[in-house]
Amino acid sequence: MFTTVWTASPQLPSEGFTPNWSREGFWRQSLRQIVRLSAGGGRVRIRLSHAYGTSALRVAAASVARAGEGAGAEAGTLRPLTFRGEREAEIPARGEIVSDAVELALGAGDSLAVTLYFDTATGPATFHAQAFTNSYRGEGDLTGATDASFDAVTESWYVLSAVETDAGRRDAVALFGDSITDGFGSTPGTDRRWSDVLAARTGRPVLNAGIGGNLLLNDSAWYGEKGVHRLSRDVLAHPGVDTLVVLLGLNDIGFSETDEQPTYKPAPVLEADELIAGHRELIRQARGAGLRVIGATLLPLAGSDHWGEHAAKVSHELNEWIRNSGEYDAVVDLHRALADPQDPDRLRAAYDFGDHLHPNDAGYEVMAEAVADVLQTL
Repeated sequence: MFTTVWTASPQLPSEGFTPNWSREGFWRQSLRQIVRLSAGGGRVRIRLSHAYGTSALRVAAASVARAGEGAGAEAGTLRPLTFRGEREAEIPARGEIVSDAVELALGAGDSLAVTLYFDTATGPATFHAQAFTNSYRGEGDLTGATDASFDAVTESWYVLSAVETDAGRRDAVALFGDSITDGFGSTPGTDRRWSDVLAARTGRPVLNAGIGGNLLLNDSAWYGEKGVHRLSRDVLAHPGVDTLVVLLGLNDIGFSETDEQPTYKPAPVLEADELIAGHRELIRQARGAGLRVIGATLLPLAGSDHWGEHAAKVSHELNEWIRNSGEYDAVVDLHRALADPQDPDRLRAAYDFGDHLHPNDAGYEVMAEAVADVLQTL
């Protein structure tokens, strides 16, 4: 019985927030990606996504290993992967594949090195823009390499969308949201997103289904498919999930206030009742899949580029509905947990990454603690 213990929500190849390789893709190159698992097991398998591919993608070889330093892999832990018994595989356009499982003892918090070799041109690659940790590229087939034989670095993930183990758990928690869930503002390379902290606090598998810039009600070239459409793929399709935490809507409210979002103009001006309808749709889908659903209030955003008179009105109205409607199974009031006591519309300075919108490491710890407390009541 397999449980998903790590995820990255797929995105359309794009320029993204930082330089990446999604549009150029890969040819005669290996890609090693380091991911931190929220639960362990004795057997592991990976899920590869070609959700935005327009022709078949060939994977010539793949392997997993315990991660070493940098791009290294621990000697003696490398395991070649197969797909339906074959070393090579083809992912159909807009499809995905799951590898066969291999034996590899892993614990919660361990880092796994996943290496993919592409011997033919991939074309633009489905990816996840903001990994906040390094991935590595090198020439030729490096799926068996234990040393750091890689000559290029990125902070995105490519093709890899999930890792599953035979943990047999049915208590995984999925966090569904935007850049705050994705971990923007946390220290890169340290795994201090609130999903990482929540897994450590609760001992439960935690899946991060955040996408930077994501919107509840509208698609975007950079910011992923709208939340009401991607929930099924990014959460409900993963084995072992029993609880969903929703923190989404801030960009739907704030993009119409800012001049700093070049890929999403003009942004629609939305009212609270439209966002409430979107939240109800997420609740409907999740409950239809048998999940419990926790609603999280939007964080304070005064002073940020998302703030303005309309944003203030709509964010207050949406948060009051989340708190008081009774439509969620439970509520975690992140707004109050992170607010400045002297100005409740602003992030407390000790929790502010610096843009008055995203938490820092300390703020993410507070968020994880608040969710952990609510989980204990369910």
